[in-house]
Amino acid sequence: MLKISNLGKSFAGNKLFSSLSLTVRARDRFAILGPNGSGKTTLFEMIYGTLQADTGDIKKRKDLTIGYLRQDIETLSDKKLLDDVLETYESESGIKHRIDKIIAKLDKTTDKSVQEKLVHELGELQFKYESSGGYDAEYKAKIILCGLGFKEQEFTRALNEFSGGWLMRVELAKLLMINPNVLMLDEPTNHLDLESCVWFENYLAKYKGAVLVTSHDRAFLNRITTKIMAIENKQAIHHHGNYDSYVTSRQKEKEGLEAAAKRQEKKFIKETRFIERFRYKGSKASQVQSRIKMLSKVEQIKIPRSTKRINFSFPKSQRSGDEVISLSDIHKAYDGNIVYSGVDLTINRGDKVALIGQNGVGKSTLLKILAGVLPFEQGKRATGYNVTGAYYAQHQLELLIPENRVIDEMKLVAREDSEQQLRSILGAFLFIGDDILKKVSVLSGGEKARLALAKMLIRPANLILMDEPTNHLDIASREILTDALEDYDGALCFITHDRTLIRQVANKVVEIGNSALNVYPSGYEYYLYKKSIADGQTNDKLAISYKNNQIENTGKLKGQKHKEATLRNEYYRKMTPLKRKLEEVQAEITQLENEKEDIECLFTDVDKYSNGEKIVAATKRHVQIKKSLTILEKQWENPDAINKKAPGFVPDSGSPAPAQQEPKNG
Repeated sequence: MLKISNLGKSFAGNKLFSSLSLTVRARDRFAILGPNGSGKTTLFEMIYGTLQADTGDIKKRKDLTIGYLRQDIETLSDKKLLDDVLETYESESGIKHRIDKIIAKLDKTTDKSVQEKLVHELGELQFKYESSGGYDAEYKAKIILCGLGFKEQEFTRALNEFSGGWLMRVELAKLLMINPNVLMLDEPTNHLDLESCVWFENYLAKYKGAVLVTSHDRAFLNRITTKIMAIENKQAIHHHGNYDSYVTSRQKEKEGLEAAAKRQEKKFIKETRFIERFRYKGSKASQVQSRIKMLSKVEQIKIPRSTKRINFSFPKSQRSGDEVISLSDIHKAYDGNIVYSGVDLTINRGDKVALIGQNGVGKSTLLKILAGVLPFEQGKRATGYNVTGAYYAQHQLELLIPENRVIDEMKLVAREDSEQQLRSILGAFLFIGDDILKKVSVLSGGEKARLALAKMLIRPANLILMDEPTNHLDIASREILTDALEDYDGALCFITHDRTLIRQVANKVVEIGNSALNVYPSGYEYYLYKKSIADGQTNDKLAISYKNNQIENTGKLKGQKHKEATLRNEYYRKMTPLKRKLEEVQAEITQLENEKEDIECLFTDVDKYSNGEKIVAATKRHVQIKKSLTILEKQWENPDAINKKAPGFVPDSGSPAPAQQEPKNG
């Protein structure tokens, strides 16, 4: 489908890569790896056609379609969410617009020859539209949007009401709707919560096209990718397998190269000694020249630089009491929207707590309350004996002073440390050599994140609170941070969508949802295990919970029994007629949808297009059914508005359903 040969690119004299080659076939799953600034996004832009290569070429199959998800998305559109996704799909395919135009022409013309020509064209388009899933577009769009974390009531919200992270999901939804041959994803998981990540992984596993992805999410790469192309030292390295197998392979290769380099060095020393010893001896002149010539042709073995350089360890802090921090009966709301209603949480010494939940449920709010930077309406926050805290917020990068050098920023929080000590700490965060003299204003997002983390973690603290600390960090930086947090002996509470970090560090998971907290005391794997049980045995779990409630609260339950019965009777009195109305509407919808499906089957059967009058009648009936379904669906959503059947519900007596006219198989 896609073949890249000997590609080269430079910016302002800085070579990103050269002689880069890549062949992409159907259903390939490629991870494009490399440190920040190695040219991954540049490669995507060249494949998409928005940048030109300096050398080499990119060959694409003639009918190839490419979808590209960029990292930065901005929009001021007031279009509704669902409408925008559907409009993008229809404008990209173009088929729906052409179908509508032909149907409009058929409705107006009585010329048999024109009708015959239009019917033939309509048949081809209908078949193509049906094959591409066009008739299920709205259903498919809703499935995708829900999978990416949108709620159904948000489908009618304007795009300009969503944050940047949610707009990224909108763009992703559009790409998944278009279903291109090649899907290019530049850091797609940056704005996805854990549930959406899992859904997206499952979706991509079934995706029929090829996928090229850059990501710093190691768990995502391991689940999705089967091939690796890494840009290392301006060259492309290819590997068959996922990320972990690539790391293992590169480590073994490095060990082999190190052994070969040592053998090469010994041989070089031996030959050099021979040359020096017999350089001026005539009887050995030919041997000396031969060995000099041989050494000049030997290519020195280069060992790839390791991604990890120095292990960082936290400075020792004073020991705190057993209970580090606690929240009791916390109530918090924003503009009348309740976020928390009476929640309790206790973090003890040695706890490493991961806060998880869908975006928007209040994870950052809870962390801010724990940090003492956000007030609440009711409840109590208490810190334990001898607790010293450190808080890393998402806006931490904005607090760096642009005019300062990297080393100057460190001196602001570590005045007593020597420059050599600060150099060592910065080295652990991948600031090597003259990097420490760079001004903050020229640092990349990843470099700023590493500097902000280094500033926070250099100060002794026995309680650390972190909100998305891995944002902007590449894989090497994440590994350094993960190792450091794993060895940390204080209390830790953090938010992240990096499942590798959660798995390796957390010994307690707190799931946030519906203004409440669910605590899982034994880490991420235990959380997944309990969730799988809950998903598979929901009714049993509810029954057990209800039985336990009865045992513990027998007296209270007896006292409420009569009240509940009264409420239940009132509920059924009001709901029974409403339920009957809904059943009638649902039956009408089902009947019309079946008729609509029969007509669409007729549209896809080219053999039936010899009967032009039948096709014209069916086309008109198809339009009528769609209008009726729109009315009925609105009535189903709002039962109080039901007062009569939708106009056009009774089948047209002059045009019975196609399934009644003749069998589908002819």
